[in-house]
Amino acid sequence: MSRGGAAGRDAAKPQDQGWAWMVLLAAVVLQGLTLGFSPCIGVFFTDLQHEFQASNSETSWFPSIMVAVLHGGGPLCSILVKQFGCRFTVMLGGLLSGLGMVSSSFCKSISQLYLTAGLITGLGSCFSFQAGVTALGYYFVRWRTLANAMASTGVSLGFTLWPLLSQYLLDEMGWRNTFLIFGGILLNCCVCGAIMRPVGSLPQSPKAGGEPGSRAEEAQLLNGASPPHSVVQQHTTRTACFQVLQEYLAFDVFCQNKGYQVYTIGVTWMMMGFALPHVYLVPYAIHNGVEEHRAALLISVIGFINIFIRPLTGLLSGHRVFTGRRIYLFSLAVLLCGLSNFICIISAEFRVLILYCVIVSIAMSGIGALLFQVLMDVVEMDRFSSALGLFTVLESITLLIGPPLTGLLVDITNDFHYIFYTSSFFLISAALFMGLSFCALEKKDKLREASKVPLDNPSRYQYSETPTDPQTDIQPPPAVVYITSI
Repeated sequence: MSRGGAAGRDAAKPQDQGWAWMVLLAAVVLQGLTLGFSPCIGVFFTDLQHEFQASNSETSWFPSIMVAVLHGGGPLCSILVKQFGCRFTVMLGGLLSGLGMVSSSFCKSISQLYLTAGLITGLGSCFSFQAGVTALGYYFVRWRTLANAMASTGVSLGFTLWPLLSQYLLDEMGWRNTFLIFGGILLNCCVCGAIMRPVGSLPQSPKAGGEPGSRAEEAQLLNGASPPHSVVQQHTTRTACFQVLQEYLAFDVFCQNKGYQVYTIGVTWMMMGFALPHVYLVPYAIHNGVEEHRAALLISVIGFINIFIRPLTGLLSGHRVFTGRRIYLFSLAVLLCGLSNFICIISAEFRVLILYCVIVSIAMSGIGALLFQVLMDVVEMDRFSSALGLFTVLESITLLIGPPLTGLLVDITNDFHYIFYTSSFFLISAALFMGLSFCALEKKDKLREASKVPLDNPSRYQYSETPTDPQTDIQPPPAVVYITSI
């Protein structure tokens, strides 16, 4: 059989079966290697402090940069996927992740870790994870929702296993050798990327006619095409830049859609406090006399419970009873997450911290399951990708600055309790802001409907659900999708 015939069979390969399940397995591993990796950094917090004689604030910049880049690199990842395809982007991410951690093992200062493990590994994880999710969308159409739910279990598995492996390797061979081994482990993202061979209409093969924003058209715009005059070329470049910003960062949606505006502001504010327990829980436990291996177990407990609770939360929130009310479920989960922090303030005994981990993992499951579903509810699906771009960039800023600022407060006061006070403040205030704001928007919409005053632009005020599931078996996957997960 000729090579061309084999290629033709691959191109015509049906979705939702066969090789698609290997891609799903690769996606599970990818999510465990990327999103599941960053929480284990808290295990090394105390050792890095002692090694570099760094403060809490200085040390916390390292995981903050990693998480912020992982979340905020979505638009850049989308451009790479559109130009080079999912397979290349996943493998590039694996190379960057491995290179970042190997380089980190030779760092001589904490600031060098910001570049290697923070920026390089964070960016690599972003590319591998988000391009992997996009590839999954091409391989699954009818079973896409199920495939994404199954793939997300990789996050919980990574959340469970990484801290245990980290503590074992740290005890046996120190943090430098551990980071070196981690670099080799993260290179397995390249293997996962190799499995994700192209199928169907991937970004590498845009349609001949071209659509707005297609690879051919974007390349023509970004390269200045071939107008004869420099003024026209400059105008074309400005137009291309504007179109790229409009495609990946939906400022127009933010200005016009009140529901998206409230939700984006609320989640951005929430992220100031959401990551604090993840970064400081292990150091807090060790500071209060908990043995190091038991302190590392706390993060694993959160991940283990997430394996079972997150799918159940997703199924529950998808019930028609909660149609139009998912934003309130999300706000309730954020509120529970904020209130749970007071358990750590009451006591730092290991048994009490286990109770905290159980409750916070339930709240986190709700947040993780609903975060992007609510965004789909408040934004039209044809603008979801660009709306998600602005959403992730803004939340990455607060994810970046939250832990270092709180670490500075701990350095000044020498009191770890301020970590949980600060986290509770941001989470509880964000929950109340989103819940009450959407309640007010809904009430205003009902009053306008009762008075029968026509709206010029209903999407500016109205919180409405956009059904997405019934047509998943007939709609092709979006050309570019970048998604983060919690």
